[in-house]
Amino acid sequence: MATFILTHRHAPEECGIAVAAWKGFASRLRHGRPLGSCATGGHHLWWTVEAADQRGALSLLPPYVAARTVAHEVREVPLP
Repeated sequence: MATFILTHRHAPEECGIAVAAWKGFASRLRHGRPLGSCATGGHHLWWTVEAADQRGALSLLPPYVAARTVAHEVREVPLP
């Protein structure tokens, strides 16, 4: 399994839609508490997930949210 950072972006007027998209959507991320910047004006949400590939990572999100999300594969970087 690979680790992905999912970065979602929506317009300020789409906050309610981004939240409502989760209703009835079966996902291990539902009822979670992702980091977000809506309260500070950024209108981004971030999740760290494990999945086989980008497609699998994005499938954890409702279609409306996934369409506005970029999945980046990441790894820990040891710093000296």
